[in-house]
Amino acid sequence: MDYKDAGVNIDAGNRAVELIKSHVQSTYSPFVLNRLGGFAAHVELPPGYHQPVLVSCTDGVGTKLKIAIETGILDTVGIDLVAMCVNDMICSGAKPLFFLDYIACHKLVPEQMEALISGMTVACRQAGCALVGGEMAEMSDMYHPGDFDLAGFAVGVVEKSKIIDGSKITPGQQVYALPASGLHSNGFTLARKILTAQARQKLGISDSDILTPTPIYVPQIQALLEHLTLTGIANITGGGLAENVDRIVPENVTVQLEKAQLPTLPIFEKIAQEGQISESEMRRVFNMGVGMVVISPEALPESAQLVRIGQTIAGPKGVVLS
Repeated sequence: MDYKDAGVNIDAGNRAVELIKSHVQSTYSPFVLNRLGGFAAHVELPPGYHQPVLVSCTDGVGTKLKIAIETGILDTVGIDLVAMCVNDMICSGAKPLFFLDYIACHKLVPEQMEALISGMTVACRQAGCALVGGEMAEMSDMYHPGDFDLAGFAVGVVEKSKIIDGSKITPGQQVYALPASGLHSNGFTLARKILTAQARQKLGISDSDILTPTPIYVPQIQALLEHLTLTGIANITGGGLAENVDRIVPENVTVQLEKAQLPTLPIFEKIAQEGQISESEMRRVFNMGVGMVVISPEALPESAQLVRIGQTIAGPKGVVLS
């Protein structure tokens, strides 16, 4: 018996590294000091910070992976993995510096690894961060045939005096939404129960529709921060709109949202009707069309990608939808 017979193919791992090398190196900035293959990555802090604070985030893609595995569409979940981390990071106003991934699988298939990593590198380039390392673990006795899991880790930097934490949110500020592209990577345990392959066909939802990747909101938020003041930023993930916005609201401030102004997407209506799910449950599980929320004391320029949805008022800490 050898290692391959036991379930680990070293040659496949080496081939996977060769396939992903060009993808990974395409994300490197001048601040990445070493190249692929070392035991650790070395990334220099960009100049210009007086009190640099490192910001770190980690996340996964959840059971959206089940649909990716079933359909064989693997590149978009790589985008999701990066988005789930850097979209959380930008809520602090931090610039993403680098990203690392962990892929655990039953059997390492180099072409599958390339598809996953290629999606990650697309997202890293959009976010302006480098994919500096990762791990591919082949564990045939831990995962069922065909299964794999993903985890992502991001590190960024922000000037200490410019950290956005919601503490400067006061009554009289404006609340805006950045629209979602779809389900993003939340609520799929429920969505999968309802949107089976047969149901998707009946409802006219394609595989690519349900696997639409999470947008990388970093460039949009950074563009706003260059010229405007933002006092709060919330990534609308698990828990929906109200719970995620509530995370950044200080005491004695109520966020008053206008239901009629919220961006919506047809896929959520189809899920609610097919599964006979109440509106309150839908809003608690899914983003319902709102990808990010930003709060500002200034009136921001509205567009298709930035919609005013409410305001802050004096009152008990919380979010009210009217």
